[in-house]
Amino acid sequence: MPVIEVPFAWGLTRGMARVLGINLVEAVSEGWFSRRDLAEMVDTCEACAQSRRCTQFLATTARAESLPPFCANKHQIEALQP
Repeated sequence: MPVIEVPFAWGLTRGMARVLGINLVEAVSEGWFSRRDLAEMVDTCEACAQSRRCTQFLATTARAESLPPFCANKHQIEALQP
């Protein structure tokens, strides 16, 4: 399984949240979830083997109501939706 670098994993995690209209930095600062929760999501992304699919999804999607099933953080990110 390929391992991606943390900055790239952070970019993918942030991008997946962004297509749902969620700003992860604001979500942490507003107390919706902790910095530890965010770090765990980035770690999950970093260990995921679907980075190519995520990159393709983000390249073709500006807004979405839900994330694709292959996203390892799908449920955690979608739980932050209003």
